[in-house]
Amino acid sequence: MGDVLAGIHATWEFDTDSVLIRFERGLRTPKLFQSLRERRVPHAALSSVTLNPGKRGTVVLHAVPRPGADPLLEAAAGQLKDGCDPYRLVLPAERETLAEYYADELRALLGPDAAQPADRFMVAAPEAPMSFKAYDGRAGFDGDRISFRWSWTGASSAKWKAGDQTFSVRELSGVEWRSPEAFDGYLRLVPRTGAADSALAGPVDPPGAAYGGAGGAQGLRAAVRPTQADQDPAAVVFGLGYGPVHESLPFAAAVLESVRRRQTKPTAPVAPVVAGRRDPADIAERIRHLGELHQAGLVTDDEYGAKKAQLLAEL
Repeated sequence: MGDVLAGIHATWEFDTDSVLIRFERGLRTPKLFQSLRERRVPHAALSSVTLNPGKRGTVVLHAVPRPGADPLLEAAAGQLKDGCDPYRLVLPAERETLAEYYADELRALLGPDAAQPADRFMVAAPEAPMSFKAYDGRAGFDGDRISFRWSWTGASSAKWKAGDQTFSVRELSGVEWRSPEAFDGYLRLVPRTGAADSALAGPVDPPGAAYGGAGGAQGLRAAVRPTQADQDPAAVVFGLGYGPVHESLPFAAAVLESVRRRQTKPTAPVAPVVAGRRDPADIAERIRHLGELHQAGLVTDDEYGAKKAQLLAEL
């Protein structure tokens, strides 16, 4: 496609196989967007495209990803507010016709498995190394190992007793992130300890119980996981100004992507899907719609000619 659609906080660039989302920088732009900077989303990673009225004279173009396609949204687990959803492009209401055109174009490019969950991550996670300051310590990730270094003022006695922790992603089965904007926010690592162990499973350690100083996931395997994150050496907790969304969520997504990548067995290359010829009636309708945009001055003469030629080539 090659076209560009500029919104209030982001710009979408439409390529032949993906959408490149570039986030703006500025005081009004959500900090999460500024942290992400840009994201390339393959068409095969999308399940649907919607266009709905927004707030205060705007419309919202929403490219909805398939479940399991994006490690950021998998880590967020539905906790992101609409204003921080990186797949929503907010535009002035007067650009609704243009947004509707691109929504139709994207819908026509959705893959055959759009209605199904993705079997792997298809959108890249934020890159390591990265770190952030939580309420009870500092978390770091170098791409292979996660470290928790406890704070003198914020960490519980249980965490000080266990000592600073280091975890290899190979020893983990996943992560659990609870938004710092909710009560009791935290980032918790889930060791590979069997189906019975989950991020919130197991009773609180009895008085005097310890992790034996082993550190990391291996040491946690020999202990009962506490239910409270502030008592769990495999978790850091958030507080006001500590572990904000734009720092802790990309961190969680990067760890989750590394964990899944090491769990996935190599598979044979998948042959690319070759798109069939488009319905001539559909092409004619798109050319008519393109002509309306041209007459309204929303696309230039050169853009109109190039797009019309591209559509005719699909017949």
